[in-house]
Amino acid sequence: MRVWKPPRGSALRKKRHPLTVGRGPVPRHAPIAGETLSDARMETSEGPRATGLRTVPGTVGRWETLSLARTARLVRTMKFSELFHTIQGEGQLIGVPSVFFRTSYCNLRCVWCDTPYTSWEPENRDITVAESVAAIAQYGCKHVVITGGEPFIQTAALIALCRELDKRGHHITIETNATVFAEVAAHLISMSPKLRNSNPPVDNRFFKRHERERIRHDVIRKFLDAYPCQVKFVVDTRDDLAEIQALQAEIGIPAETILLMPQGITPQMLQQKQEWLVELCKANGYRYSPRVHVDIWGDKRGV
Repeated sequence: MRVWKPPRGSALRKKRHPLTVGRGPVPRHAPIAGETLSDARMETSEGPRATGLRTVPGTVGRWETLSLARTARLVRTMKFSELFHTIQGEGQLIGVPSVFFRTSYCNLRCVWCDTPYTSWEPENRDITVAESVAAIAQYGCKHVVITGGEPFIQTAALIALCRELDKRGHHITIETNATVFAEVAAHLISMSPKLRNSNPPVDNRFFKRHERERIRHDVIRKFLDAYPCQVKFVVDTRDDLAEIQALQAEIGIPAETILLMPQGITPQMLQQKQEWLVELCKANGYRYSPRVHVDIWGDKRGV
């Protein structure tokens, strides 16, 4: 397994002020829960964000306009935490060699989050769409998994990244908590709606917001209608089944798209739950998903 590192001389190796990175739109401040990085609070370090999106009569032709527009997309900046080559450890494509591109920042705060460096204490690293595409290409791997954090809160940059990867023939999976919808070039939307077992303690400042926003029926329906999907639920106890069944009925989630995964960050935690969880899957027509990366590497980053 190789972990991508910025090439010598790359801007990623330099300490940069968050408001002066490249020419693409960047946030004025770190996002909080529920905030979208591509909303109106975006600005460029040089000039208006619409630069290159329309012609100036008598000076810029159609080809040049399209070229400038594509350049603007490629220099969009994303917040990310890591990029690495491994195998897919969960879901329908388990075992498939894949490049994982992990975005940083999330609009939810799961109490058992296994990547707290993208949510509770998000790493604040920048990478452009062009740099991301180049880093992914070096592995010569068809399958790319864009995960987080929550990728869809960086909407504009995510759309641009998926467009570029799709043009190069990659199979694109996006792992999402299904609270934000956008039309992207993707071949599999891997939704993981958060059950009540994900709630922070009631005295935590994120509790009310997390509980209010963790399930978006409309977003889940949109993804199901528009894309090939899998719906992964992280199960902590047998009592979680009632909530899963209620969501399935309310939203109309096909049973064959539902996967149940044990909650845990060590092989021992997973083993304590997998036997009874398999029985729940058998009884309800759901698919069981192991978490192979945890079985092999435990609670380790970049694998």
